[in-house]
Amino acid sequence: MVSQSVPILPVVDDLEHATGQLPPSIQPLNALGLKQNPLERIASALLECVSLLPRQRRVFLSYRRIESRSAALQLFDTLSARQFNVFLDTHEISPGVHFQQALWHNLCDCDVLVMLDTADYFGSRWTKAEFGRALAKGIPILRVGWPSVATARIAQTSSSIALDGIDLDAGGNISLTKVTEICNAVERLRCLSHAVRNLNIVSHLKKAAECVGGQLKAVGRNSAVHIELPSGGGEIIVYPQVGVPTSRSLQEAHGYAISRTTLVPAVVYDHLGLDPAWQGHLDWLGDQVQAVRWLKLERAAWSFADWEDKT
Repeated sequence: MVSQSVPILPVVDDLEHATGQLPPSIQPLNALGLKQNPLERIASALLECVSLLPRQRRVFLSYRRIESRSAALQLFDTLSARQFNVFLDTHEISPGVHFQQALWHNLCDCDVLVMLDTADYFGSRWTKAEFGRALAKGIPILRVGWPSVATARIAQTSSSIALDGIDLDAGGNISLTKVTEICNAVERLRCLSHAVRNLNIVSHLKKAAECVGGQLKAVGRNSAVHIELPSGGGEIIVYPQVGVPTSRSLQEAHGYAISRTTLVPAVVYDHLGLDPAWQGHLDWLGDQVQAVRWLKLERAAWSFADWEDKT
């Protein structure tokens, strides 16, 4: 299996006994222990190994500093220990950086938004905007409700974990039992997030192709979307990018496509909310790399209509 490059996920009873339980050929691979990891983590790791989930694991913490700073720091530490890349405004934005642009850019790249729903969560312009823009981007929201705080109407469709009085100590920290429940819920929502957002991109591409007289022919391996364009435009292959694309997105699309087709592939992404400087970098990168093209989701139909002139 190793020689054939088949994905392998070593799982052992306890990481302390991994060397004795694993054959020498796969001992260099990082293993997961059943004692140290819930089943949700093992399931998501399996999906990552077979490229059904990206290996990046991003969570956005949305909270009011004056009401839940201790709990936010606690969740930051715990989720980070579970190999999540956690966005916390006080930790992630460097001095001199445009605060709101960085905030929205990181929101666009997260898998799940965890809202700490305290008494005045929706009283802040910024937390209210974080919540609303997560909805607009199709990002799943996990509501962690403080004791005696009723669920707002706008948040009633979100996944929810309610805290009782005994779940918070005098310093504002959440009980270990509830923290574990929150982390496991984030793991499950992350899987759902990628599937739903990927499906939304594919649906948008289908409508864009049909808008200019083309059609979506099939969705294949690695989420490759095969689209046939009208009037001799031919067939193109498009790879959806959930979240913020990077140069690696181009490299992976090229690697996926080159082994199966002679079509020039494209990477489609939602540019709304990206940092303008990052968007400028992507535009420059697209001009330099001719083997793969960038495609902005909101301009897909517009681009498809003129695609044949660029082949």
